[in-house]
Amino acid sequence: MAILCVSSACQGKKTETGAGKVKPKIALMARPFHLNNVKLLDGPFKDAQERDRKYLHELEPDRLLHNFRVNAGLPSAARPLGGWEEPKCELRGHFVGHFLSACAFMHAATGDGELRTKADGIVAVLAECQNALGKNGYLSAFPEEFVGRVIAGKKVWAPWYTLHKIMAGLLDMSTYCGNKQALDILVKMAAWTKMRTDGLDDKAMQGMLRTEFGGMNDVLAGLYAVTGNPDHLMLARRFDHQAIFEPLANHRDELKGLHVNTQIPKVIGAGREYELTGDKYYYEVASYFWDEVVNHRSYCTGGTSNDERWQSGPDQLAGELSNATHETCCTYNLLKLTSELFTWDPDAKLADYYERALFNGILSTQDPETGMTMYYVPMASGWYKTFCTPQDSFWCCTGTGIESPAKFGDSIYFHDDRGIFVNLFIASEVKWPEMAVSIRQETRFPEEAATTLTVNCSREMEFELRIRIPSWAVKAVTVSINGEKQGGPADPGSYLTLARTWKNGDKVSAEMPMSLHLCRMPDDPKLAAVMYGPLVLAGELPAEGLPFEAVYGPYHAEGKPARAPEFVAGTEDIDAWIQRESDKALTFKTIKAGRPNDVKLVPFHKLFGRHYGLYWRFFTEAEWKEHEAKRKVREAEEAAQVVNVKFKSSPGGIAGGVFGLVMLPER
Repeated sequence: MAILCVSSACQGKKTETGAGKVKPKIALMARPFHLNNVKLLDGPFKDAQERDRKYLHELEPDRLLHNFRVNAGLPSAARPLGGWEEPKCELRGHFVGHFLSACAFMHAATGDGELRTKADGIVAVLAECQNALGKNGYLSAFPEEFVGRVIAGKKVWAPWYTLHKIMAGLLDMSTYCGNKQALDILVKMAAWTKMRTDGLDDKAMQGMLRTEFGGMNDVLAGLYAVTGNPDHLMLARRFDHQAIFEPLANHRDELKGLHVNTQIPKVIGAGREYELTGDKYYYEVASYFWDEVVNHRSYCTGGTSNDERWQSGPDQLAGELSNATHETCCTYNLLKLTSELFTWDPDAKLADYYERALFNGILSTQDPETGMTMYYVPMASGWYKTFCTPQDSFWCCTGTGIESPAKFGDSIYFHDDRGIFVNLFIASEVKWPEMAVSIRQETRFPEEAATTLTVNCSREMEFELRIRIPSWAVKAVTVSINGEKQGGPADPGSYLTLARTWKNGDKVSAEMPMSLHLCRMPDDPKLAAVMYGPLVLAGELPAEGLPFEAVYGPYHAEGKPARAPEFVAGTEDIDAWIQRESDKALTFKTIKAGRPNDVKLVPFHKLFGRHYGLYWRFFTEAEWKEHEAKRKVREAEEAAQVVNVKFKSSPGGIAGGVFGLVMLPER
């Protein structure tokens, strides 16, 4: 019989680990498994990973490298890429960094040797470009003069942001593919960075950081962990943006009006600096920021931002619904920060958020037909999903879009010296080399709310298997080992710890029934999204078909949104007016609640190619009658306004020319 231990944060023995020459100065309470120890099995995440892998194979190295070669004065006969990689875009070169990271992750996750060879070849050409540019270590696809402009406070589009992507790709190639040349290039780039910033006093440096610089502190801290060179840590700390960090460290939310994805990477860097220095200041920055953004500025999907900014204060989201919400790379970076925080304090609430954002904010943004990814995810009702194009977009979210599927195995499992945390219910197999144990997770989640874990070991092994009991699992959770039901509590938002001596072939089965519930707007409880377990349910809206050019290429949905119904229904017992259509599929339908019509509801991550609604307005019957009466009065006034438009006559006496129409706002 297993010993059951339940806590909201099942703490393990304090240990210190880390790659390279510098170990963390803090005790990590959980550690992720290396990507090459986690293999995805058949399911939606593996499908998305394979679509991503196909796209990585299709991209041509010479086209990716064209701008680097031209900038270095080397010949290139390749046809330039478009979008943010076209030769005049000031961010050109950023996607190559994302590409290197994606290839490194994909090689580690799948063992794809061709992608590693392809990425190694790109690194070799980057080395040639760096040498051709001179001896100071500069490397980019744009002139060094761009950096001079940002230092001088002149207008330029985020050169340090682009350099960070290139440097991060090189670091990932070193870490996941053992590419020594990538590390050599990166060390030279860091030396150049030091040279360019040594002449700046603290005031000038902080002034420069007002322009987006990605996660320069993060990549330089990561480089310090590998090299042990104190110059690299010093450089990382010089990229700490004090105007952002100081309020956060003192638990003040001053995020209103800020560009969202400018802030998240620098906070990820703060987290890395906390690990490598032990300075509690950085802990306060990262943990407070996570809480404010996730719990007070995020939508039902786990995404955040409206037109790339936090337009309002905390818990003010009802007025922040548009067709340009939820920038996808913000979600990608929030997931990175969440994983980082989990290693410090393995709390189930972090894994709960990770699951919600992964399913609704990442898996939902890859087109199953083409593998292309989204920039914005419209939260306002009536819009539809749009995607990048293979050769002419290369947005920031295209870059993170190719990284996400390559590292889906990243945070399914964590471990400490005593056991394994099972955080996500994704079909996969994890190997724990230090314990000579592997665990195979077989599940059709979320199609069915259950999972089976099979232990494989050459001899009997004693360790703890900690299964997350999600906060949404409010109905009875049942866990059995080899068919024998386990007793004890299994509280939502905690870990159920099974501590025993495991034998080869032991099976653990967990059933976690999902239920319908509402995710209400914090500032307007009558505006809410419908959820099933961790899944946001999207309503299919009747609308005209979407032409190809409307779906592929635009940053976000355009034109006129489809009308979304409103609900005359109670918000407490939603099972009374929403019914599941079939036990075999996650499809639901409202029953006599929609006005003017009921809607079919499906998981957001499975809805593509049509208009949808996510947030719904709720009324009582009396409220609806009052609302309808006001609407009819308003429509009558608008109709009268149009009728009263005067037609002007020309001097020649010909009347009736319509010179303009009164444009009325959409409602």
